[in-house]
Amino acid sequence: MADDPLTDEWYYCLDHKTVEPELGCRDEVRLGPFLSREAAAKALEKVDERNQDWDEDPAWNDEDE
Repeated sequence: MADDPLTDEWYYCLDHKTVEPELGCRDEVRLGPFLSREAAAKALEKVDERNQDWDEDPAWNDEDE
């Protein structure tokens, strides 16, 4: 996708594994919106961080019960 300096929203496409502007692939295969291209590029890292936080959150971890 071309870099569009006028866009306010960026997305990470799971199909193409690339960052794209608002007008890109269908929403079902994208993560976002993000406020910057750089933030969208780190989308999968953010997903991993959040999953780890949820896995370690005692409020959601009922294995001990």
